[in-house]
Amino acid sequence: MKISEQEVRYVAALANLNLTDEEIARFQRDLDGILDHMDQLNSVDVTGVEPMARVLFEGEADPLRADTVVQPLGNEAALANAPQSGSGCFKVPKVIER
Repeated sequence: MKISEQEVRYVAALANLNLTDEEIARFQRDLDGILDHMDQLNSVDVTGVEPMARVLFEGEADPLRADTVVQPLGNEAALANAPQSGSGCFKVPKVIER
C-alpha cells in the first residue's frame, strides 16, 4: 500500500476526525485506489495534445453566463440578518477546541 496507517491517522488528526480502526483501514484502501488511478492517468501519453481552458468545442452552445458588473451586497446589508455581529463582522461560537 502506498498510504500508511500512520499517514491516514495524521490526516484524520489534521481534519479533527476521530476514526475507528475499521475506518482507518477503509480510508487507507480508498486513498490507495485514488493514488492508483492517478498513476494510470499519469501514464497516458499526452504528447502533442494541446491544453484546453474548458471542455467545450467549437460550435457548441456556451453555457457560461455573461460577465456583467453588479454592485456588491455591502457590509450593512450582509449583516442585517446575522444573529450576532460586531466590528463589521459575523460573530460565531468557537467550534474547534484543542
